[in-house]
Amino acid sequence: MSDQRIYIFDTTLRDGEQVPGCKLNTVQKVEIARELERLGVDVIEAGFPVSSPGDFRSVQEICKTVTNPTVCGLTRAVQKDIDVAADALKHAKRPRIHTGIGTSEIHITHKLRSTQEEILERAVAAVKYAKQYVEDIEFYAEDAGRTDNEYLARVLEAVIKAGATVLNIPDTTGYCLPNEYGEKIKYLKENVKGIEKAILSTHCHNDLGLATANSIAGVQNGARQIECTINGIGERAGNTSLEEVVMIMKQHVLLDFETNINTKMLNYMSQLVSEKMGVPVQPNKAIVGANAFAHSSGIHQDGVIKKRETYEIIDPADVGVDQSAIILTARSGRAALAYRAKAVGYDLTKDQLDLVYVDFLKLADRKKEVNEVDLEVLLSNKLVAVRA
Repeated sequence: MSDQRIYIFDTTLRDGEQVPGCKLNTVQKVEIARELERLGVDVIEAGFPVSSPGDFRSVQEICKTVTNPTVCGLTRAVQKDIDVAADALKHAKRPRIHTGIGTSEIHITHKLRSTQEEILERAVAAVKYAKQYVEDIEFYAEDAGRTDNEYLARVLEAVIKAGATVLNIPDTTGYCLPNEYGEKIKYLKENVKGIEKAILSTHCHNDLGLATANSIAGVQNGARQIECTINGIGERAGNTSLEEVVMIMKQHVLLDFETNINTKMLNYMSQLVSEKMGVPVQPNKAIVGANAFAHSSGIHQDGVIKKRETYEIIDPADVGVDQSAIILTARSGRAALAYRAKAVGYDLTKDQLDLVYVDFLKLADRKKEVNEVDLEVLLSNKLVAVRA
C-alpha cells in the first residue's frame, strides 16, 4: 500500500446526524451506507450504539449489509459503551471500535473534573478493554486541537502500547489555523514513540470555516486518514466536507495523494444525503452546490464557452455533473445569448444577435434569470421566420 494513500473515514451517519432535525431511521441509514460503499469510502462510522436502541439497531444492520468498508462504532471511555458497541459490531466483516476521551485542559478540568494522569489511565484502560473484542481500535483525543502537544504525545504513546491502531486528532471546536494543526500532526509524527504502528487521523470541525484546510494540512504533515461527511454536514458549522478534500487531492497532483473514492458519484451522494436528512445544500457550496459550475457573468461565460478550463478547474463530469451551466442574466454578454439560443434551435447571425440582444437586456433587467421558455418567446417574437 502506497504511503500516499489517504483513507476516507465517513461519519455522515454518526457526526453528520448530530445536526438538529437530521434524524435518520434504520432503513435510511442502511441505504446511505450501501451508497457510501459504492462511493469507495474506507470506513463508515455507523453510529454511537449505546446512545439509543435505534442507533444500536442501525449499526447492527449496516454491519450485515456492507462488505468492503470497515464499520466503526463510537464509544466513550466507558466499559458499558464498549460492551454495547462490540455487540452491535459483531456481524461486521471489518469491525472497529472508536473510543476516547477529552485531553485538553478545559475538558479535563471543567467537563471531566479530573487530572491529566487520571485521563491518561482512563484512555489506556478503554483501549485495553476494547481490544478484547476487536483488533482494530481507534482512539480519539477529544479537543486535541487545544491540547498541549507534549501531553497529547504522552497519551498517544500510551494508547499505542495498549493496542490502538488509529489515532484520531480532532479539532473539536474548529479553533486551529491550518499551520497550527499541521504542526501538531508533524510534532506527533516525530515525537510519539511507536507512531509507525498506528495511523494518524484528522477530524476537523468547521466553526471558523477551516475544516477542509486543516484536514489537508494534516495529511501534508503525516496523517493518513481523513474523517469527513457528505456535504460537510455535522454539529454547529459542520465537519470536513468529503467532496472537498477528495477533489483537492485529485486536482492538486503535486500533493501526490490518492483515495479510493469514485468521484463521479459525489454529486449524487450530495443530493441523496440532502434529501434523506432534509438539509438543503447551499447553492455556492464547493464541488456539489447548484452554482459550483454555473456562470452568469458575461466575461466568464465567454471564456467558458471558448474553453471550459478558463474558469473551471474541475471537469463537471468528474463529480457527476452533466455539464457547466450558462445562466442568462443582465450581466450576460452576446456570446452567452448566442450559445443558449443555439441550444434551443436558433443559430443567430451577428445582425440577428445584435437585434435580439437589446430586448434581451430589457427582459433580463426585469427578471433575475432568463429561462429557456423566456428565451424561446423572445426569439420567436423577434425573429419570426428565422429558425436554424
